[in-house]
Amino acid sequence: MSQSTLRVDARADRVVATLDRPAARNAIGQELVDELHALCAQLEAVPRVLILTGSDGVFASGADIAQLRERTAGDAREGINMRVFTRIAELPMPVIAAVDGWALGGGAELAFAADLRLGTPRTRIGNPETGLGILPAAGATFRLPAIVGQARAAELLLTGRILDAAEAVDWGILSSLHEPEALMDAAHALADRIAANDPLATQYTKRALAAPRDAHPQIEYELQAELFERPEKRERMTAFLERRKK
Repeated sequence: MSQSTLRVDARADRVVATLDRPAARNAIGQELVDELHALCAQLEAVPRVLILTGSDGVFASGADIAQLRERTAGDAREGINMRVFTRIAELPMPVIAAVDGWALGGGAELAFAADLRLGTPRTRIGNPETGLGILPAAGATFRLPAIVGQARAAELLLTGRILDAAEAVDWGILSSLHEPEALMDAAHALADRIAANDPLATQYTKRALAAPRDAHPQIEYELQAELFERPEKRERMTAFLERRKK
């Protein structure tokens, strides 16, 4: 699958999507949004792990400012970036963001929409939108507090401060750091571990993680009840017990 701003490598158990606008430092414009929607449609139809990354040592420098400058109140109410990032966050299988270099504004919000985020020592992440006369309106105001807590999210979003890689790990935005040349290997290693598990159990775990607080514990009861009735549960548990006997 070859597209002009998104390179997609589709495999049986995962898809690697690389933001590919190097001249614009992978800024997120309407064309890329459209291509991400098309990719989501494929992953909704055939659930697989998604690995998101950027080209040329940059994850995504933010929204396309030239396009953003011309958008109107009506465009703001359309939630152009918010809608696609929410669709990514709600994909059935886990999303891994492999974040090298800059992840600013909309780029940070795209990373926040992932379930797992890995970085490199040169990762820089933050939301400088208020310095441009706008607010971070593509998920940072609710996804970032869920990741780092309300106080730290407020500090980051209200000051527009950019975190370096070590701070991003300390704050819990990134789970680990890898040298740039090893970043994709680390992302694939995570995907390998996910792929080794039962796909529906993985999907249901993601669904439970995303559920609102008042949905618990009933959502676990219902999802677990369905999993308990599947032959895959007995097969996997029997195999585990047989291995333990050896």
